[in-house]
Amino acid sequence: MDVLQGIALMAATITMGIGAGVYLLFVFAIMPGLSKTDDRTFVGAFQQIDTAIVGPFLLVFFIGPLGFAALAAAVHLGADDRAELALIAAAIVLQLVMAGITLRVNVPLNNDIKAAGDPSKIDVAAVRERFNEPRWIGANNVRAVGATLAFGCLAWSLVLYGGS
Repeated sequence: MDVLQGIALMAATITMGIGAGVYLLFVFAIMPGLSKTDDRTFVGAFQQIDTAIVGPFLLVFFIGPLGFAALAAAVHLGADDRAELALIAAAIVLQLVMAGITLRVNVPLNNDIKAAGDPSKIDVAAVRERFNEPRWIGANNVRAVGATLAFGCLAWSLVLYGGS
């Protein structure tokens, strides 16, 4: 059981860390860069970024941390030393909050901008305005903080696990 505990915890930590990095990349590079572009460039670039990111890679780093953390929590329930369990549980709660924000705010906005169509054939200013950059950015900032905190919880739980 010790090996499974370690593997599950390591997998949760690694996938959460990479996921946090993706959110932070949008915070520090992608959205600030796109904010300085004209409407047609913004709409076209965002459509292409969202199309590229949706796929197996996203599932591994969006669903993976939650699944691996749930597995880590489950295998720690029967352990003699359960010091890591509270941190794993906190990471799971943070991940559920991030998933809720993603599904309620970011995904609908992403889908709307993609559904708008070819930027050369639409009113890109209206599409960009409907996209609501401040709302998307605010939601992503919360996701980035949550992911970073979840990563910290999982990393610290690894420290505790290694010390036991």
